[in-house]
Order: sequence, then C-alpha cells, then structure tokens
Amino acid sequence: MKVLLTAPYENKDALKELEGLFDEVIYRSWKPHGRAYNPQELIEMLKETGADALISEHDEITAEVLYANPHLKFVGICRGTPSNIDLAVATELGIPVFNTPARNAQAVAEMFIANVITIMRNTLPAIQWLEGKNWGEGAHTSYLQFKGNEIAGKKVGMVGFGAVGQYIARMLKEFPAHIYYYDPYYTDPNPDFKKVSLEEIFSECDIVGIHLPVTAETKGMIDKRYLSLMKKDAIFVNTARAVVVNREDLLELIEGEKIRGAVLDVFYHEPPDEIDYRMILHKNVLATPHIAGATHEVEDHHAFIMNNNLREYFHNGNKKIKQLVNKAVLETIDEI
Repeated sequence: MKVLLTAPYENKDALKELEGLFDEVIYRSWKPHGRAYNPQELIEMLKETGADALISEHDEITAEVLYANPHLKFVGICRGTPSNIDLAVATELGIPVFNTPARNAQAVAEMFIANVITIMRNTLPAIQWLEGKNWGEGAHTSYLQFKGNEIAGKKVGMVGFGAVGQYIARMLKEFPAHIYYYDPYYTDPNPDFKKVSLEEIFSECDIVGIHLPVTAETKGMIDKRYLSLMKKDAIFVNTARAVVVNREDLLELIEGEKIRGAVLDVFYHEPPDEIDYRMILHKNVLATPHIAGATHEVEDHHAFIMNNNLREYFHNGNKKIKQLVNKAVLETIDEI
C-alpha cells in the first residue's frame, strides 16, 4: 500500500516506523507549504503519487476529494476530532477513518494547571507591579497585596471527563485537590474521582473546567442555569470549545465580577470579535490565543498514536479499535 503523508511526522523514529508498516510512504507535510492543502491540491497530489491512502492533519478532505478517490484504503486524521473530513461520504465509500484522540491531552492539562495557578497566585498583576517600579524601600506591599491561594485542598470540577479531564485529574490529585466530574457517558474506576451532577460541579467547586466536544447536544449547554451557581471566589476555565458555553451568559458573569476570574483559550470567533475582546481584555480574565494544545511534542504523540492505529487495524487484524471513527464501514467493506 502506498501512503500519502501530509501530517507532520518530524519525529524520525515515528516516520521510520510508519514506513515499516506500508510499501511506500510519500511525505509532503503541509507545514513547509505554509497552510493546509485545499481540496484541489489534495486531488492533484493523490493522482500524481498514485497513493492508496492518506494521512492528514488539517487538510480539507471534502466530498469532492473523496469522490475523486473512492479507492482509498483509509484516511488517517492526526487530530482528536476529525472535523476536516466529510465523514459521511467516507463511510458511504467504505473508507475507514482513524483519528488520534488524546494527542494533546498532556499539553492542555499542563497549560490548564499553569494558567489556573497564575490566576490564583495573582502572578500577572504582581509582574506588572514589579515592572512599574513600585517596590518601595523596606516595604512589604507586594507580599500583602498579591497574596494568593493554593490549589491544594480545592475542589476541581470537570465538565466532561475524556482524556484531557482525566490527565488534569491525575495531576491535580497529587497536589492534593478534590476531583469532581460530570460525564453521562463515562464512569471512572478511580474512587478518588467523584461523579456528580452539573449543578453540584458549578455550585460546589472552586475551579470549573470545561472539557466538552462540540455536538448538537453540547452547543450552548453551559448557560446561566449553571454559571449562576458558581461561588464568588470560583474560577471558570475553558480550553475546549467556545460554543459549548453561552457567550452572553459568560460575559455577564465576568463583567459583573460574580466569580473570581476566568481562564479562556477559545473564543466564539477566531480571530475574536468585539464581544470576545470584552472578555479577553477584562482584568479578571487570563486569555490565550487557542494554544493550550500547541506543543512540539503533540506532533510526536499524534504520529505514534496513528502508527499504532494502523498497525492494530491492518497488521494485527483488530477492527474494533476505538480510534476507528466511522465503525459503520465495517459493515460495507471486506475483511482486509
């Protein structure tokens, strides 16, 4: 099988491993190109290379691309959510699609904790105070003015308890913090993690983290019903997707200073619009430009996860791996 690889595989061991799984791997990462490949470019590359399969990251794998290449043995998407491929058409054509869930879980978990600590310890205003040359001779102003709080002993609530929430929970457990989570589709075997209702998450927890995918069920799911339950000294964190939270209700919460602060890495509009900037620029918000999952190691993770997917499916005959996104194809394709 000949594979066209446009996802970054800069880890040489991962690339060598992939090459050992197939007859030929043609590596044309989108990164030197400066942007993801568009449908026409993909169609041309697949035709030129004669590839039987495609491993992508951000490229636009539309219905047009798939109908032009119904012979593809599989498509690998090096992302947690394969939102850049027309999954319905791939399934219709019997093309298995694999993803790489949890590729950025460690990165997001580390940034979640780092930014929560930054808010809780008043780090940014303290730095601004120091850079403003406000340190008087013999004064203890900074020690008193910027005294913060520790995570240890706090209640941390996870709305959604997938890979990211679980990574955060395992780290925070050692602080130690008390871990609560809401997830109707999953129950964690660890007795230290307490499964509770959404109402309890928002009313009882000192830190509330959003870790939801975007689905018809989750869009706008977190609204005033829950946000209004938060404690005055609580911190709201969203490193998942902005649209799962009602923006107007969150803005009212922040501007009314009804909570201690918010950590936001995602916004309704990217680049942000005027309303997004009202949150971004608020003094009680620590905002970052959708970089929670942006580490060099994430590319290593996605490469090895994808390699394992393909080894399991094509070499070990494991057709039930969870990283097969469109399991319905198993009903329409012959056993390989």
